[in-house]
Amino acid sequence: MSKHDFTADEFASRRARVREAIVAADLDWFIAFHPVSIHWLTGSDAKSYQEFQCLLISAEPGPVIVLTREGERNEFETDALVDRLWTFGGSEPEDPMVPFERLVDGLELHRTRVGMEVPAYYLHPHHYVQIKHILREIEISERTNLIHDLKLIKSPAELQYIRQASQIADTAMHAFAKGLAVGRSELEVSADVYQALLSAGSGLAASPINLVSGDRSCFSHGAPTHRKLQSGDFGSVEYGAAYQRYTATIGRQFCLGQPTSRMRELYDLVRQASDACISEIRAGVPAIRPHEAAKRVIAEAGLDHGRVHTSGYGLAPGFPPTWGEPLHMFGGSTYTLQAGMVVTIEPPVFLGEEQLGARIIDNVLVTENGAELLSTFSRDLIVID
Repeated sequence: MSKHDFTADEFASRRARVREAIVAADLDWFIAFHPVSIHWLTGSDAKSYQEFQCLLISAEPGPVIVLTREGERNEFETDALVDRLWTFGGSEPEDPMVPFERLVDGLELHRTRVGMEVPAYYLHPHHYVQIKHILREIEISERTNLIHDLKLIKSPAELQYIRQASQIADTAMHAFAKGLAVGRSELEVSADVYQALLSAGSGLAASPINLVSGDRSCFSHGAPTHRKLQSGDFGSVEYGAAYQRYTATIGRQFCLGQPTSRMRELYDLVRQASDACISEIRAGVPAIRPHEAAKRVIAEAGLDHGRVHTSGYGLAPGFPPTWGEPLHMFGGSTYTLQAGMVVTIEPPVFLGEEQLGARIIDNVLVTENGAELLSTFSRDLIVID
């Protein structure tokens, strides 16, 4: 993604909404660290999330400022909408806290109220401690989801990219099903998926493929291995396609040969739970309600102990290691579904004691009247005779 992927008006609207949220939170400035936040406000696709970086935006109209490493200068200057760019390092290492403190002093943040993100993966604890020390005389409010909550409702342009990603994911699933055969390894079949994804125009998704078979089918997030597929194997695959970093995910259950009655029972149960979840999705519904519908189906079958995963979550532009948003359809969720949100549907059953598991993964667009399924690939169990 770059600043060319959206209109100047869309970026301006995003910044205006963030400024309104800063004011509503009774703050003067906001510091973003999450690469998705920086990406959403500037278009930056730079690989700078590996190191310290941040974006500063004020409640009042003014420059959007980014501090990042010198090695990302060309990408930011060419592909990102940044009003002022500060960098550190370059040919030799430099402590980023030194320019960060200069930036704070130059903006006179010590006389303001500042909000900041504390993302799980992208702000190192020792940087967090140093930042708190630098800002020790400032009224600090940790508002990690301030920007993320604004971007849960997708614009028409964002939805277009998500639909494109979904089409690519479907294409790759056809390649996956075609490549399933006794004697091939999980890695070989995964190669078919990646070949199809990249050939169809997908970027690299933020999270790697999950592919499990046989005794490993009870793994909820198992990476593909050298294990050779065998007759009678039950298994599942999950991966993401990314178009301009906007992600679509898909997951399907498969069987090499005719499934046993237990395999069919687990697949049918997960399918029913997914359908129950989808049937409850519409604008204005608490996010926990679709989850409770799926949970009820699985619990009534006596297998709630195998439901060891969220029933679904919001999808975002993805940076490693995740494409997920804060919205979860899970116990304790405080979110309400709104038209324009895109969520995954994936209530599973994983039974370690039986070495069996099943999960189907789809994405839906929340509408005023229900849920629009974005994938066209069959949700039926893939059976390879």
